[in-house]
Amino acid sequence: MSDTDLLVRSFEEQRPRLRAVAHRMLGSAAEADDAVQDTWLRLSRADVDAIDNLPGWLTTTVGRVCLDRLRSASARHEEATEEAAEPAGGRDPEQEALLAESVGRALEVVLTTLGPTERLVFVLHDMFAVSFEEIAPVVDRTAPAVRQIASRARRRVQARSADPVTDPARQRRVVEAFLAASREGRFDDLVSLLDPYVVMRADAAAVRLGGTAESRGSSVVADFFNGRARGAVPAFVDGLPGALVVVDGRTRLVLSFTITDRIIGIEVVADPEQLRELDLVVG
Repeated sequence: MSDTDLLVRSFEEQRPRLRAVAHRMLGSAAEADDAVQDTWLRLSRADVDAIDNLPGWLTTTVGRVCLDRLRSASARHEEATEEAAEPAGGRDPEQEALLAESVGRALEVVLTTLGPTERLVFVLHDMFAVSFEEIAPVVDRTAPAVRQIASRARRRVQARSADPVTDPARQRRVVEAFLAASREGRFDDLVSLLDPYVVMRADAAAVRLGGTAESRGSSVVADFFNGRARGAVPAFVDGLPGALVVVDGRTRLVLSFTITDRIIGIEVVADPEQLRELDLVVG
């Protein structure tokens, strides 16, 4: 098999994920397909040997493509003197069905109230577990600034959306179930609560405490947590469901979870300076 064939196969494996990102961003199946195709064109012109993490590169690239399209659409909207009215019938039934299935009406409406940058950060991080460090160069911000953007967008979405994906109470129940399964060593239950492609990332301080900088896959992450989390208590971390480990009255470790239907991302923070910057709510 040629290098081109291998690249095509790798891209096709990622296509459903890329289309989901684009659909969340753009709210249109046709525009999502166009964005994915544009991403393929960029990949075909890139130095593939220099790409260390192809899935991550593709996800951030399709996000950048969508961000450009949203900004362009906003500019056209501001310049227009008249706005074309939507046909009386609205979207065609097929598009409505696709949108309802992959986005959710309530969430779609809320996402359109976010600015392009807020929408990109929220979608990539809170729905697809892309790290703040990976998102930062896409939006020309620092990682701490991206974290603040995500927190602001999250509060707006949760305040207005009835979509179960962003329901804090449901997300909290998932976290509580995960922590209980971890403490009690129920490996199979841990796996069932994790997305097959879950990503867990830990900062340098957490790695020194015995963690791993990055772990991927439900079995790997479940194995790490199996029998652990005995000292963890549920909390909200920057508005996301999470957990704290408190020792001698001080927070030593923070876990934040990204949840859709299952847990797709876990961030572990132990650095004292980063801990001080987090908005932590226990209870």
